[in-house]
Order: sequence, then structure tokens, then C-alpha cells
Amino acid sequence: MMMRMEFADPSAAGAAVDTHPPTGDSSQQVAVYERVARMAAGSAVVVFSATGCCMCHVVKRLLLGLGVGPTVYELDQLDLASTSSSSSGSGREIQAALAQLLPPGQPPVPVVFVGGRLLGGVEKVMACHINGTLVPLLKQAGALWL
Repeated sequence: MMMRMEFADPSAAGAAVDTHPPTGDSSQQVAVYERVARMAAGSAVVVFSATGCCMCHVVKRLLLGLGVGPTVYELDQLDLASTSSSSSGSGREIQAALAQLLPPGQPPVPVVFVGGRLLGGVEKVMACHINGTLVPLLKQAGALWL
């Protein structure tokens, strides 16, 4: 089964770019990508975060300040909750999969999905906020009504 992940493109009025897990991935890695896709599609706005990450805190506070109630997955807490390595997608595995989707040099968290599409990390979220494209994206995804 091939997973489909899309990038939110605020400059193209909702257009998306498809991406797939890097070729040569094992079935375990593909299962992690599929879990990420399911988690990202489960809510209008999803933030993959870590509890001690200051930039994660910034992104969550920004979204809450805009009136968005994102679904937040604290990846370090997922590691504590996972009982065995057989569960597909511990926090570390999810973080590694997310890092593959981000541009090189980007921190692995936070990662924000809007409407099931990858928006990006803190730099992309802040850039969209500053240039005025974040609120329209949130409205289009159904995260904001006003």
C-alpha cells in the first residue's frame, strides 16, 4: 500500500504537492509513514511536538492565540507510552519519518499539518503567519470559522 502525503502550499491557494516515503524503505518504515498520514488526517490542525521544545511551545501558542485547537502529539510522551518496539510508530520513529519530509537542516519538531497536508516546521508556520497566508489556510481546513 502506498501512502499519499501532501504539502500545503499557501501561495497556490490550496494546491498540494504529493510526496511518498523515500524509496527503499522497509515495510516497518512504510507503516510509520502510514501512521503519520492517519494521525495528520485525524484533525483540521495537527502538531507533532516534544514537551521540552521551546519552538514547539511557540507554534502551539500561536495556533491557540488564533483560536485554533490543534491536536497535539507529544512525541517524547509517545515513547513513554509505547510498550514494545513492535508497535508501528514510536515517537522516535515518527520523528525520524517527519524529518524525512522536511527540508534539510530543519529541526525535527515541531511539524504542523493543516487539513491533512504538511505545512512544515516553525519557520514555515511563522512565515505563513507573517505574510498573511496562515489564517486562510486554517479557514480552508475548517480550523477557523470567522
